[in-house]
Amino acid sequence: MYRTAHAERNDLYQTPVAEHENVSRFVRAVVSRDKEMPSIQNAAEEPRVLCIIQDITSAKTVNERLTLNLPASTTLSKLYEDVAHKAGYVIGTFGLTWGNTQDMAPLDHSSEMALSDSAFEPGGKKNFLQLIDKDGEQPQIASDESGTADSSGLDDSSQERFIGPLPRDGTASCSGDYSSPSYSYSSILSKSETGYVGLVNQAMTCYLNSLLQTLFMTPEFRNALYNWEFEESEEDPVTSIPYQLQRLFVLLQTSKKRAIETTDVTRSFGWDSSEAWQQHDVQELCRVMFDALEQKWKQTEQADLINQLYQGKLKDYVRCLECGYESWRIDTYLDIPLVIRPFGASQAYGSVVLFDSEEALQAFIQPETLDGPNQYFCERCKKKCDARKGLRFLHFPYLLTLQLKRFDFDYTTMHRIKLNDRMIFPEELDMSPFIDVEDEKSPQTESCTDSGAENEGSCHSDQMSNDFSTDDCVDEGICLDNTSSTERVMKPKSLLTFELFSVMVHSGSAAGGHYYACIKSFSDGQWYSFNDQHVSKITQDDIRKTYGGSSGSRGYYSSAFVSSTNAYMLIYRLKDPSRNAKYLSVDDFPEHIKSLVQKEKESEEQEKRQREIERNTCKIKLFCMHPVKMMMESKLEVHKDKTLREATEMAYKLMELDGIVSLDCCRLVKYDEFHEYLERSYEGEEDTPMGLLLGGVKSSYMFDLLLETRKPEQVFQPYKPGEVMVKVHVVDLKTETIASPISVRAYLNQTITEFKQLIAQATGLSADSMRVVLERCYNDLRLLYLPNKTLKAEGFFRSNKVFIESSELTDHQVTFTDSLLWKLLDRHGNTIRLLVLLPEQSPGTLANRTLCQKGGGDSDAPSEESKGNRKSVEAILEESTEKLKNLSLQQQQQGSSTSDSQKSSDASDFEHIESPTQEADSNSSLCVAADNRELENRIRAAPGGSGGASSDPENHFTCEERSDSEVNNDRSTSSVDSDILSSSHSSDTLCNADSGPIQLANGLDSHSITSSRRSKAHEGKKETWDTAEEDSGTDSEYDDNGKSKAEAQYLYFRAEPCSQDDPLWDTQKCLVVHVDKRITLAAFKQNLEPYVGVASTQFKVFRVYANNQEFESVRLNETLSSFSDDNKITIRLGRALKKGEYRVKVYQLLVNEAEPCKFLVDTVFAKGMTVRQSKEELLPQLKEQCKLELSIDRVRLRKKTWKNPGTVFLDYHVYEEDISISSNWEVFLEVLSEPEKMKSMSQLAVLTRRWNPSTMKLGPFQEVILESSSVEELKEKLSEMSDIPLENLEFAKGRGTFPCDISVLEIHQDLDWNPKVSTLNVWPLYICDDGAVVFYRDSTEEPLELSEDERNELMKKESSRLLKTGHRVSYSPRKEKALKIYLDGGPAKDPGQD
Repeated sequence: MYRTAHAERNDLYQTPVAEHENVSRFVRAVVSRDKEMPSIQNAAEEPRVLCIIQDITSAKTVNERLTLNLPASTTLSKLYEDVAHKAGYVIGTFGLTWGNTQDMAPLDHSSEMALSDSAFEPGGKKNFLQLIDKDGEQPQIASDESGTADSSGLDDSSQERFIGPLPRDGTASCSGDYSSPSYSYSSILSKSETGYVGLVNQAMTCYLNSLLQTLFMTPEFRNALYNWEFEESEEDPVTSIPYQLQRLFVLLQTSKKRAIETTDVTRSFGWDSSEAWQQHDVQELCRVMFDALEQKWKQTEQADLINQLYQGKLKDYVRCLECGYESWRIDTYLDIPLVIRPFGASQAYGSVVLFDSEEALQAFIQPETLDGPNQYFCERCKKKCDARKGLRFLHFPYLLTLQLKRFDFDYTTMHRIKLNDRMIFPEELDMSPFIDVEDEKSPQTESCTDSGAENEGSCHSDQMSNDFSTDDCVDEGICLDNTSSTERVMKPKSLLTFELFSVMVHSGSAAGGHYYACIKSFSDGQWYSFNDQHVSKITQDDIRKTYGGSSGSRGYYSSAFVSSTNAYMLIYRLKDPSRNAKYLSVDDFPEHIKSLVQKEKESEEQEKRQREIERNTCKIKLFCMHPVKMMMESKLEVHKDKTLREATEMAYKLMELDGIVSLDCCRLVKYDEFHEYLERSYEGEEDTPMGLLLGGVKSSYMFDLLLETRKPEQVFQPYKPGEVMVKVHVVDLKTETIASPISVRAYLNQTITEFKQLIAQATGLSADSMRVVLERCYNDLRLLYLPNKTLKAEGFFRSNKVFIESSELTDHQVTFTDSLLWKLLDRHGNTIRLLVLLPEQSPGTLANRTLCQKGGGDSDAPSEESKGNRKSVEAILEESTEKLKNLSLQQQQQGSSTSDSQKSSDASDFEHIESPTQEADSNSSLCVAADNRELENRIRAAPGGSGGASSDPENHFTCEERSDSEVNNDRSTSSVDSDILSSSHSSDTLCNADSGPIQLANGLDSHSITSSRRSKAHEGKKETWDTAEEDSGTDSEYDDNGKSKAEAQYLYFRAEPCSQDDPLWDTQKCLVVHVDKRITLAAFKQNLEPYVGVASTQFKVFRVYANNQEFESVRLNETLSSFSDDNKITIRLGRALKKGEYRVKVYQLLVNEAEPCKFLVDTVFAKGMTVRQSKEELLPQLKEQCKLELSIDRVRLRKKTWKNPGTVFLDYHVYEEDISISSNWEVFLEVLSEPEKMKSMSQLAVLTRRWNPSTMKLGPFQEVILESSSVEELKEKLSEMSDIPLENLEFAKGRGTFPCDISVLEIHQDLDWNPKVSTLNVWPLYICDDGAVVFYRDSTEEPLELSEDERNELMKKESSRLLKTGHRVSYSPRKEKALKIYLDGGPAKDPGQD
């Protein structure tokens, strides 16, 4: 905060220190022991009991711990007294219970039994206790008048419950620990015994708190701030910095809280919550905040307040040693920066001022001699002469601020460091010796103008400061510059004596630390430590501990090994009884401040009342099975004194049941949402207070509440504690349906026989033939067959799910895992519902996609409905077959991009396809799954077993591609699916002909799953992997015999059109698919063929995630086990890849265009193909789709890495042998102006660009082909190409991504020109591959001279150009965020900022 224009000497990287707060939010409660009990004669020898008490009475205190170390003879009643004293509670309003024992009664608060006789363990063992509420009511906080809490005469630092660094050596403020920004709300309700209020640390705002407390404890600043009156009509109070400071000071003086927030002040600064996490320097904040206050106080009585209190003047002079001519100017300052240790010295200054040696203040004004090359040009001598340059104080401010420059820069490590050397500072500072008696204006002295505050750091000012333009002697401070030397000598010494009243301490390093302030009160002369929330008394010894570490000689940076807690800023006040002010008392407040006090008092009372309501409000989760909106969740907030009847009415309104269910048909019950368990009901307790029912007001409850509803004709069932709830699903094997659940309550000690009888009463089924199956977890079905075994022994818990079946069928005679019941339950547990979005261009209409359903009755012949469904299904299959034939013909006509063997394979896939027909069973109609399987069998029959198939066995392994150009994110891969899909669980059985709809319960009713035979559990597991397929990123759809893998692992599949009410109906064709999630992706795709209208090799499956991102599923051997109900799948048309093929995106490289990267086409490259072969197949595609007619000898392919061109691919290179290729591969296609010059991999292709400084322009890119990595060869070719003499040619490597854009205003000096290397593949060039960008220039060419206007105009153009291309204007490293206070309420958005 040094507002001066003089060039400060030894000012080396004075960087604002970064503050670091310990942001872990653990509240620490520091509790000290009272005086020893007088009855204990030998306290030192008596065993002691360590008690750790957790306050669980509210959410605000649950993380607090009270620690008491008591003599073992302490009684229980005395323990209660000590806890009440430390916790600040009224004794008798709380209880203590053991923390590690459940359901134990509280300790007797009136017992005189000793702790050692009450199960407490002495000898350092921890005894954990919990502080609980009494009778459902929270403990009552002791008032200040009661004298219960914090009423002893102990020092505040030892008995107070505070948050912050633990005191060391009996002090409360000189700790090197960082204070926690968290605090307990209850811990700030009562004011500190010191009478002062702390400030809450928002996160890392300890620097702000230290400065605000110092300003508050400055009487002249506080009183002047009170005298300023805020006009609400002129400014918004939220953004008024003086008003928010005024409010804060009023609260600091009148509030009864222990600490108050500073968020309103920081909000007036224009800061958001993120600023609280920024680390800043307290000196920097002081300067910025004073500037902001001056701006806000313009044209008010306080306009010159900062200058009157803090501004001093000094003279910056240069005196010729030959003729005595002196040139000078007057500077102003707000603080004096004092060097701790001179640059290069191993010894630091020992003190601020010591007149018999060279200490910090003397060093500040010590003149230096300008000689040798630093000689001064004397205006009088008209030549360079030796001179003396220095500073003289003209007057000192009323409040003198000294900054100890503890932050330096280590040129060895190139890091900032903190100097922790010892620096002594006096309590009283006599500044009279620093007024130079010889400082008078003589004819020989040239009077320069005053630089003023606006020219800080300037050495050449031609403007007069408004403050000093008319007279150098002003009213503030002590002005001595126009006083004769005799008068100066006769000045009373007391007028130049300053007393220390504030020490701002920094603890930590240059990388981070913590601030707190030690401040002396002018009302009682007592020193206090203001450490965020904690305020405590301290002594002179504590002040001396802030001097810092030893000043012994241990090398230049020895201070790194000493204490890091030391003084950083010192503030002194002039001792002048005529000017020294006293703090305004409340009675002497101006009227507008009295009004503000009353307003804040009312606000605080309202907050207190609200806090009291919060302390007595029970907050618990509330659920309701809404008749319309299904399960709803909310939070019920009810006062503990409200009755159950009143709480039920509140819940009724909260769940919006008015008009749907009457209030009489609702009740609140105890509920466990996790287990879906109704714990108990509250019959006959409608008038009981909620505090008693819920067990008091707690931070969280281990249970929830459910608002249960009933129909008017129904009666509520009582729920008793100890019962378990069972959801019973009735299974009908004849219709193969599973009914919705009914709830039955049972006891864990009931036997299976008794449980069956209970279910029989609820369902009306026979208990004798009943089979009960318990589903303990997913896919864990247990048949309960031991009649005398209890429910608890069978694994029943709070909430359970069982399936029951009672019929006369013989199914119960077979093994359970072979039974129809098991298969039906197995299918029920593994079937999921998927939404499949079909492509718009898929053939057929959804109206034709009707599904086979079982007709009514048991007739031998299919019903008419079944016949109709059969015909519609066959129509779909015939239409799909025609589409497949047409697609085959189209592929044969477009065979230019495939080999003959591939054409043969493609033709064989379709030429033997016939319209599928179904052979109906005489007892049933066939389901669509069987129809689908026959279609698949017929499609695969010809290529699988006929001699007309291709002789190339690889052609039978059609594979799916990984990526598609239609996907928005062209870099998406299938890795997501690869990681989350599990191995396949296959089954070798086909769909049963006797099919019918099955209504599933628990949200699965819409599945209507037709029957399907199941294999036994965990039987037939199969995992197929092929190394070549894994490498190519695709899986084959066929096994080694050429048969479809889907045939061997077919599981249940059923599809139906989306309802027309579904929002997807209007936008895209949609199917609802019910499928066994153990089905493989290959089988799933083949089941979708009739609905997509093309073979599974001609479309791709994309999984849609919650954020609408799509990722292609390509692992055909993997199952759908990672999918869940209502997941979305998108189908896209496109040929799947053959084995060893890769889909490749081709971009055109246009090096001299504004957009050098242009997408052309998607194509397919195959393993073993040469680069020339890929170009031969690519060029016709470019001609057809992009209208580009290119010659194969005038194009090249090269590697693409993001936007950077890389290795040039030569025609003879082979993919997967010479060139690694992968899925989602991208390549550049570059059109050449002449035949390819790259013939060998040993050559290097470099893109060069000439920089012309004289015109401030860059030339076009030109390619240079090098035979080696020699720098000399590069320079020779550049010289030959540009006609620049070799000795004048300089080059530099471009930075960033291609095209390595850089501002023409920066290129000349910012690039590393002409590096001293002989080869290109070493640091700092590292040019090892094709495509590197190299700039070059003529070293003799002078840069164009630009006027200021021309430079600004060019800067705007360059900024606009680089922003459009996405490049930064500057490559400088990221700077630390500067501290700013915004006078307009917030930071302006920089449109050019990323």
